[in-house]
Amino acid sequence: MEFEAPITEIIEQTHDVKSFRFKRPEGFEYKAGQYLFVSIPVNGEMQRKPFTISSSPTENDYLEFTKKLTGHEYSDVLDAMVPGDVLIINGPNGRFTFEGEYNKIALISGGIGITPMISICRYCSDSKTGTDIVFLDSNKVEDDIAFRDELDEMASKHPNLKVVHTLTRAGTDWLGCTGRICEPMVLDYISDIMERTVYVCGPPPMMKSVEELLLNMGIPKEQIKKEALVGF
Repeated sequence: MEFEAPITEIIEQTHDVKSFRFKRPEGFEYKAGQYLFVSIPVNGEMQRKPFTISSSPTENDYLEFTKKLTGHEYSDVLDAMVPGDVLIINGPNGRFTFEGEYNKIALISGGIGITPMISICRYCSDSKTGTDIVFLDSNKVEDDIAFRDELDEMASKHPNLKVVHTLTRAGTDWLGCTGRICEPMVLDYISDIMERTVYVCGPPPMMKSVEELLLNMGIPKEQIKKEALVGF
């Protein structure tokens, strides 16, 4: 489906991450984890980029995608937009999805790779799937953690959701997990990972290292679902 979408709300998630919301058109159906294409005018030409839908399919009133602001031309134009500005949307697309088909899953994300994971968590929370979820989210510094308050609140309400934030460049006042995702970290926080379907999303180098890690741990390839984000 392709349609024009005036922006209705812009939410600052972090210092360089924004969520953009617009009305969900009648008949637009999607699965948690899918993405759409967003076209905007850049220097007189329409440019199109893919973004994960960070809202949940349970949200009937709006759609949302979330963008890391990178300082590139497209990013700068999107960053300057205000409610009322119009986007051209095409979608949904993608097979990196969750519909409640697994009882136990692990989510592993790096940076803006959190976007399909927040959609999955929102979906499971809203539709009360009862899915057992362990979510390991990696960022550089504490200020980079998107959706932190929402995830913490969600985890406090749902004992079957465990959220772990790890930082690779943690400050001295950070009391949480630190370091890059590695086997000891995975075993510490997801001790039963062999029993889970694992969703992995993030920048390509992170994706490659995590997939290799999981395969070396003996997790079957068919048990690993991945979505590499490009265009940083």
